[in-house]
Amino acid sequence: MGVPLNIDWQQILLHLMNFAILAGGLYFLLYKPVKDFMDKRAAHYKEMEEEAAKKISDADELRDSYQKQLEDVRAEIEKERNEARRENEAEAKKQIEEARKQAEKIIAEARAEAERDSEKALHDSQEAMKELVAAATERLMIKNDDKAIDMFLDSVERGQQHEPEG
Repeated sequence: MGVPLNIDWQQILLHLMNFAILAGGLYFLLYKPVKDFMDKRAAHYKEMEEEAAKKISDADELRDSYQKQLEDVRAEIEKERNEARRENEAEAKKQIEEARKQAEKIIAEARAEAERDSEKALHDSQEAMKELVAAATERLMIKNDDKAIDMFLDSVERGQQHEPEG
């Protein structure tokens, strides 16, 4: 029996076997290495993406940590600034109080000195008065004028100074 349409089954099977060998060879020589390369590349990009996400997450955590530290430092600076302000105010009050005490001491010393000067002036004026009275009395005694003595004593009683004429 002849093969209808000139179909040789052996030829077809050989072509199928050649095709299978070619497909298998291409699979192992081209498809599998390219697929493995693409899978590795996809894995590499996925790994890079995960690393980038991790780095972003770490950077956000670090930024938050620095932000908190910065806030803590600012709070500490404000606390120290307030403490320094209180210390300065206390020191200023202390200096003002010391200055007030020194002023009171200076005023008391000035008053005491003024009192001493006043007493000295009073004493000096009393001494001068005594000398004047002694001089006037001596003049009166020399003149031995009763009228002049009476006038002098009257002026002394009235608080006026009067020298006898003579």
